[in-house]
Amino acid sequence: MSSKPVRVGFIGLNPDSNWAFMAHVPALKSLGDRFEIVGVANSSAQSAERTAKALGLKHAFQTPDALVASDEVDLVVVTVKVPYHFELVSKALNAGKHVYCEWPLGNGVEEARKLAALAGEKGVVAVVGTQARAAHEILHLKKLIADGYVGRVLSTTLVGTGGNWANQTSSALYYLFDKTNGATMQDIPMAHTLAAVKDVLGDFGDLDGRFISNFKTVKVTDTGEERPKTAADQVMVHGEMASGAAFSLHYRGGTNRGTNLLWEINGTEGDIQVTAGLGHAQMVQLTVRGARGEDKELAELMPDASVYEGQPDFPGARNVAGIYALLADDIQNGTRTAPTFGDALALHEILDRIEKSAEAKG
Repeated sequence: MSSKPVRVGFIGLNPDSNWAFMAHVPALKSLGDRFEIVGVANSSAQSAERTAKALGLKHAFQTPDALVASDEVDLVVVTVKVPYHFELVSKALNAGKHVYCEWPLGNGVEEARKLAALAGEKGVVAVVGTQARAAHEILHLKKLIADGYVGRVLSTTLVGTGGNWANQTSSALYYLFDKTNGATMQDIPMAHTLAAVKDVLGDFGDLDGRFISNFKTVKVTDTGEERPKTAADQVMVHGEMASGAAFSLHYRGGTNRGTNLLWEINGTEGDIQVTAGLGHAQMVQLTVRGARGEDKELAELMPDASVYEGQPDFPGARNVAGIYALLADDIQNGTRTAPTFGDALALHEILDRIEKSAEAKG
C-alpha cells in the first residue's frame, strides 16, 4: 500500500465557473495530502494553460490524449459534458489510468454498458460521481432505516425540482434541453437522488414512468432566442421497491415557491422527512426530520455536528470529497467502496426502464 498522493489530471477544469472548480477542487483540498492536482486538459491548449496558471498546476496538457498518456497522472477526472464522456473515459481506461467520471457515466445505457465492461477488463479503479450517496445525511438516513427507526417501510414519496428544464435557460446550459445529449432532468437530478434512495431503501421493483412537456421551446435569456426543447419538464414514476414498499416520484422543471425537495419515508413505527431547497440531492444541504412511537410532530434528526468539521461548506464539494476519500482507499487497498462503473450501469438501467415505460405511452 502506497502513502504517496494520488496524482490527478482533470479533463474539463475552468476556474471561471464550472462544477469541477466549485466542487472537485475544494473537495480534493479538504483531503490534505491524499491527492495532488498535477495537470489539466481542456477543449483548447490555451484554455488548459489559463487554468494551469490560475491554479498553479505543473502541467497544461495540449490535448486529453497527452494527459492520459502522461506518467505524471494516476487518476483521470472527466468533468465535461455528457456526450464527450464515452470517448474520453475510454481513452483513460485504455491508457491504464484510474478514472473518476461525473454522472451520467454515458449518454444512455449502451455507452454505460461498454464503459463498465472496459473498466472491468482493465482492472483499474473506475468511479462515477453519484455523490449524493456520500452525503452525511444520506449515510445517517441509511443507518436510521437499517436500525429500524420507522419499522417496516410501507411507502416512500419524492417530489423534486430540477432548477433547469422549464421554459428558459442560458446559452451555456441549453444542451440540457436536448434529450439526445443524455443530460435531462431524469438523467441528472432525478438519477442522483435515486442513487441515494437505492442506498437507503434497497433495490427498485417494477416502475412505471410518464413524461410530460408543458413547453416545446425554451427562451435563451442571453440571446433572446426561442429554441426547441425536447427534454421533458414533468417526470412522474410510480411502482414499488423490491421490498414491496410503495414508491412514487414527481420531478418538475424549474423551481417553485413551494416544495423543491421533499422525500418522505413512512413505516409501521415511524416517519422520516428529508427536505432541501432544490431537487439535486447531490449538491444541496439536506435536512432530516423524524418522528416515531408516541411522537406527535416531526423533530430534527440530523447527523452529529462533528461529521461536518473540517469539511467544505458547500454540500456539493463536501459530498464529492466523500467519493474521493473512498476512491483513495480503493486505489491504496484494492477495494471497491466508491460508486463503481457497475453501479453506474445499474442506475442507467433503471433510467432506461423508466424511459421505455414512458415512451410506450406515446
